[in-house]
Amino acid sequence: MGLFGLFTKEKKENLDKGLAKTKESVFKKLSRAVVGKSKVDDEVLDNLEEVLITSDVGVDTTLKIIERIEARVARDKYVGTSELNGILKEEIAALLDENNSGKEASFDLPKTGSPYVIMVVGVNGVGKTTTIGKLAYNFKKNGKKVVLGAADTFRAAAVDQLKIWAERVDVPIVSQGMGADPASVAFDTLESAKASGADVVIIDTAGRLHNKVGLMNELSKIKKVMQKVIPNTPDEVLLVLDGSTGQNAFEQAKQFTIATEVSAMALTKLDGTAKGGVVIGISDQFKIPVKYIGIGEQMEDLQIFRRNEFVDSLFN
Repeated sequence: MGLFGLFTKEKKENLDKGLAKTKESVFKKLSRAVVGKSKVDDEVLDNLEEVLITSDVGVDTTLKIIERIEARVARDKYVGTSELNGILKEEIAALLDENNSGKEASFDLPKTGSPYVIMVVGVNGVGKTTTIGKLAYNFKKNGKKVVLGAADTFRAAAVDQLKIWAERVDVPIVSQGMGADPASVAFDTLESAKASGADVVIIDTAGRLHNKVGLMNELSKIKKVMQKVIPNTPDEVLLVLDGSTGQNAFEQAKQFTIATEVSAMALTKLDGTAKGGVVIGISDQFKIPVKYIGIGEQMEDLQIFRRNEFVDSLFN
């Protein structure tokens, strides 16, 4: 892993700051859940269940966590409320690990002789274009040659926004403007990237959930056309979700995982919300690794999701 993949003190401070609203909300609720109690009993567990659900962890994932804690209480006979934070940390970290979010990503990539192709999906307004720009910045900072493809041709603004990011990060972009065939843009992008010896290609796609069949057909066509240039692409289908929408992010994840084979997720805007618990629930429910989290507006504020650091920051 390159130096840029290391979790520095600065990144830890940024993560703490980005999760501050969620952390404050969770601790306030936890304090109320255990007030006047020294032992974790049924009442505390009921209160904890409410804390997790209202923190957007989700009902099914919350029940799993509560069952794990119940098992520990039954095994250890006496568990003090002062131990609850530590137990929560351990059980949530274990859950994330089981759901493949423990496998750490990095901005280093396997050398295959062909560009590593990332197709980015997600609805308008979730921070998709911004995430692409920040990904391009981070890959470039880690010594990678990046090419962007503006295949969200449904909105002129989407193409324009991606061009602005390409200029800001100083990476090439391939575009044909609004109304062009998205698959044609993707084809041209891969041709250009291959010819120029690029390391990474990031393809933006239409940010609308019109209907599952239409979305599926469009994304399938883009994949099929890209594979004429580089077989077996894309290497990754990255779903971008707005963490601040809480349970709505679950619904978007559901729709997109039905429409295409999502292989990784990025959750954005966690700094502006108390709903950071959604990261835990989405990872658990969809069994798809959360690869990146957005915790601020700066380029460096798109961080690789690190399970242990995330849970430490949330519960310490």
